[in-house]
Amino acid sequence: MIQSLIPWIGVCAAVLTSLSYIPQVRKAWPRGSTKDLSLHMLLVLTAGLLLWVGYGLLKTDWVIIAANSVGAALSGSVLAFKIRDIRSGR
Repeated sequence: MIQSLIPWIGVCAAVLTSLSYIPQVRKAWPRGSTKDLSLHMLLVLTAGLLLWVGYGLLKTDWVIIAANSVGAALSGSVLAFKIRDIRSGR
């Protein structure tokens, strides 16, 4: 019984952690509100998520691949907005 729940726990964790970036993307996109975000943190986070995608590919684990792909895309979006804001002097 417990063994059959393990993949679902992973899926739920993946969905929640991946979607956690959406509020920040929604804040940063239209308003350019990235002043309080660390550029270095966003660089390290996005790189780490991309490494997780690579790890998932090597392990052929679709939950790791999907969750971290979504997270990397959203984190990468916030990173792009942060770079945009730095370049525009915001």
